[in-house]
Amino acid sequence: MGQEKERAQAAGTHRRRVHYQGKYPRRFEEKYKERQPEKYRTEIAHVIAKGNTPAGMHIPIMVDEILDVLAIQPGERGFDATLGYGGHTCAMLKRLAGQGHLYSGDVDPIESAKTAARIRALGYGEDLWSFRAMNFAAIDALAAEVGPFDFVLADLGVSSMQLDDPARGFTYKEDGPLDLRLNPQAGIPAAARLAEMEREEIEGMLQENADEPYAAEIAREIAAVRRRGGHLETTRALHEAVVRALRTRVHFPKGTTPEEQRLAEKKSSARVFQALRIDVNHEYEVLYEFMEKLPDALAPGGRAAILTFHSGEDRIVKKALQAFHRAGVYRAIAPKVLRPSREECYRNSRAHSTKLRWAVKA
Repeated sequence: MGQEKERAQAAGTHRRRVHYQGKYPRRFEEKYKERQPEKYRTEIAHVIAKGNTPAGMHIPIMVDEILDVLAIQPGERGFDATLGYGGHTCAMLKRLAGQGHLYSGDVDPIESAKTAARIRALGYGEDLWSFRAMNFAAIDALAAEVGPFDFVLADLGVSSMQLDDPARGFTYKEDGPLDLRLNPQAGIPAAARLAEMEREEIEGMLQENADEPYAAEIAREIAAVRRRGGHLETTRALHEAVVRALRTRVHFPKGTTPEEQRLAEKKSSARVFQALRIDVNHEYEVLYEFMEKLPDALAPGGRAAILTFHSGEDRIVKKALQAFHRAGVYRAIAPKVLRPSREECYRNSRAHSTKLRWAVKA
């Protein structure tokens, strides 16, 4: 190697060092975790050990606490209102020990098909587990068909698989179409929804759905983009509009560091995407309907557990449980919200905002 270097110097040439290209693919659709996760257990374990969620996967949150609350017994009938990656469903199926039946619902046709295939591959047949492509607000129709439930779980969070896939448009971290629909085959994408909203409506949406402190400034910037003939068609375009709003329309306190401002921009972008997602999927309306129908879908003594991930959801769940408890419909409800342990939050950073509430029917 030394002789080669000397010859190159003597010849007056310079050999560039080969640039390290990185060990893992950068594009989501090329990542091993999304393609064939079962073949890369070592790499996945390494990602999880660092407190991250592998792309294309979802780590179920507060599994032990949920199982304690639901107290599932073999032979019972249950409903997992949001299948997602299937982590909670699999944990509940184990508790049934081959007896009883669990129904799982989900509106996402893309991810639910993958999850259903994984669960079937584990040996759970139709005699023990059934999937329904449905919105959990239709819990009353399912209960009327199959009978009341002994236990119900509703995990209201967006699955990591949806967040990680740029094509779904749930995050500004990767550029993609501004879609945000849980079911991309129904409704209108977020870009179309945002284009039809007036400035005042956008401001109200950001305040109501995400408690965004700079709602007025962001709404004015979005309106200004449209006046200039611009279109917010991608996740990156919306994120850049949020950043411009905070940099040109918000007066931060004197002494605010650049790092603090960048953090504020990231948080505002996350809240804007949350607010728009809630609007596009009618999430509050669906949750109100579910909470109203839940008591009638439960058998006497039936248990329900609900995981929420932001204050708007938690307020709806808390008020509904309290109202039915006062009316004597529930014999017991969670006296206070349950949170994931510090250890779980360390292992899974997406668990930080989780709140668990529960109820037992009279």
